[in-house]
Amino acid sequence: MQLIVIPNNSGTNAQNPDDFLAFAITNEPVARIVLDGLAGRLSSIGDRRVMVALPHRWACELDISSLQVLRYSNSIALSDKHIQLIKQHSWFAVSNGRFNARINVKLLRKFLAETNADILTVSASSDLLACREKVRLTPQGKLAGFRRLYCDCIEPAATPCDWPHHTFIRSDRIDTLLQEKNALPQTFSALSKAVQSNGLTLQSINIAGTSIDLSTEQGLLHFLADTLGMTSKNRTGSKLVRENSGRNGKAVPPNARIIGKVLFGHNVTVGRDAIIIGPTIVGDNVTIEEGAAIISSVVAAGITVGRKQIIRNRVIAGSVAESQPSRRRRNNQKHHEASRTTAGTLADVPDMNSRTESFRIWPKFSYAGCFKRVADVVMAVAVLLLFAPVLPLIALVVRLSSDGPVFFKDKRQGLHGKTFNCLKFRTMLVGADRIQDKLRTLNFVDGPQFKMADDPRINAVGRFLRDTYIDEIPQFFNVLRGQMSVVGPRPSPESENTSCPYWRDARLSVRPGITGLWQIRRTREPMKDFQEWIYYDTMYVRDLSLGLDLRICWQTAKKLARNFVSQF
Repeated sequence: MQLIVIPNNSGTNAQNPDDFLAFAITNEPVARIVLDGLAGRLSSIGDRRVMVALPHRWACELDISSLQVLRYSNSIALSDKHIQLIKQHSWFAVSNGRFNARINVKLLRKFLAETNADILTVSASSDLLACREKVRLTPQGKLAGFRRLYCDCIEPAATPCDWPHHTFIRSDRIDTLLQEKNALPQTFSALSKAVQSNGLTLQSINIAGTSIDLSTEQGLLHFLADTLGMTSKNRTGSKLVRENSGRNGKAVPPNARIIGKVLFGHNVTVGRDAIIIGPTIVGDNVTIEEGAAIISSVVAAGITVGRKQIIRNRVIAGSVAESQPSRRRRNNQKHHEASRTTAGTLADVPDMNSRTESFRIWPKFSYAGCFKRVADVVMAVAVLLLFAPVLPLIALVVRLSSDGPVFFKDKRQGLHGKTFNCLKFRTMLVGADRIQDKLRTLNFVDGPQFKMADDPRINAVGRFLRDTYIDEIPQFFNVLRGQMSVVGPRPSPESENTSCPYWRDARLSVRPGITGLWQIRRTREPMKDFQEWIYYDTMYVRDLSLGLDLRICWQTAKKLARNFVSQF
C-alpha cells in the first residue's frame, strides 16, 4: 500500500488563483487527471494499491475507482484495514503530492533491497541522470573536480527539513511511528523525532530523476500535458479533431477548430471561429466566445473567454480580462522560481524517457550494429581454444614468480561508459597502481597515460609477457562477455576519459578493443602519443567497417609474430 499526501499548507486558500495545486484538486476534470497521473507514477515503484490523502477544505467530490481517498484536517489517520494492507509488503511509501517526481525505479528497488535503514527518504535529482557532467566544488567555491555520468546514479544526501519527494518506511516499523488513533506524523520533523526516540535509523539519498512542482503554473501545465500524452515533442502533425463540446450534446460549430487532445466539461459553449489547441482542459459551464483562441491551457469552471481573446500556456482560475499575468502573479512566479524545485517552461523540464546522447549509432543489422559482435565471439572462442593448453602453464608461472593473484583486474569504461574489469595476466608487483603517482615525473608519454622505460614495478616474467602481448590473452574472456571487442579503441579508465571530454563519447560509441588502429600506427614520438591516441581512436569509430577490422587484425598478427621472434 502506498500513500500520496496532498500537503495542507497553512494559509493556503483554494480560491486564490495563484495556488495552482489547490486549484487542481478542487476542479474537475483537472483533479481526476492530476490524481490519476500521480498514482500512475507511484504505482510503478511497487504495490499498485494507492491511497491519496486530501485536505478537507480542498476536497471535491471525486469518484476514482483506482484510488482510495482519505480526508484529513490535522493528521492522517489510517484504519486497521490499511495497516494490515501495509504490512503485506516490505515497504510503505509516502509521497509528497506537491511534486511529480519521476525516478529510476530499477535503481531504487535495488537500493531498497540492500539498505539496512528503517526509514529512507528519496529525492529526485536531475544532476544524477546519465550523460551529465557532475561538478564538485570546495567549500570556497573552487573547482575540485568533475566527472561524466554514463548511468543513472544514487548519492547520499543530508536529512531534509521538510517532506521529500518520497519517504519509505519499513512495514514492520509502522506501528512504532504511528501517533494516537493510528495517525501518521503531520510534519517531517515529527517523524524524525519519532525515529530518534524509538532508536530507528533514517537514511537520505538523492536518486537520478526529475521533478516538477505542481503548485506552480508551468509545473501544473507540464504535468497535465505529460499525463494527457500530448507533450510538445509529439504534438506536431496532430489530426484536426471535431469533438462534442462537453457531455450536453451541443456540437462544436463547424467553423471552430479543435486541434490535438482537448477535454471538455459539462455545458461548454464554443463560439464561431474559436480555436482550441491541446493539450487543453476546459471546465464546466465555460463560454468561449467568437474568435477566441486557447492554446495548451486549463480553463476553470464558469469562466468566460472573451471575443478574440488569446490564452496560451496559462491556468485560468479567475477573470481573464488581463492578457498578461498580474503583478501579484508575476511575484508569485518569481517566488516559486526561488524554491527548491522549479517548473520552468515545458521545454526546460528534463524528460527521463528521451535523453539526448552523443554516442554514434549504427543500424541494427549493419556490420557495426550486429555482425561485428558475431565475429568477436567466433574469434574469441578460436583464440581461447588455441591457447587452452598453455593458459594453465602461464598462470602457474605468474603465480610462482611473485606474490599476488594470477590476474590483474583494472576498472575500465566500455560501451556507452559502462565500467567493467579488464583482465590481464599480472605482470607487476602487487600494489603497483598505488605507487604510480610517485613515478609520474618519469613518465615519457604525454596526456593522462603513464609509461616509463625500465619500469621497476614489472617483474621478470611480466616483462616477457608484455613484450609478447601474452598478458592480454585473458581479455578474450571480456570479449565473450560483451565487454570488449577484438578490434576497437584502447580501453581506458574514467580518469583518462575525464581528461578528454570532447572525444570520449565518440570513443565510447563502440566496445574497446584488444587491438586497434592506434596500437598498430602509433609512432611513440615525444609529446605526440596522446594526440595520436585520440586521433586514431576517433578515426576508427568514424571509418568502422569489416575491411578496416581485417586490415588491423592482419597488421596486429604480423607485429605479434615479429615481437615474439625477437625474444629469442
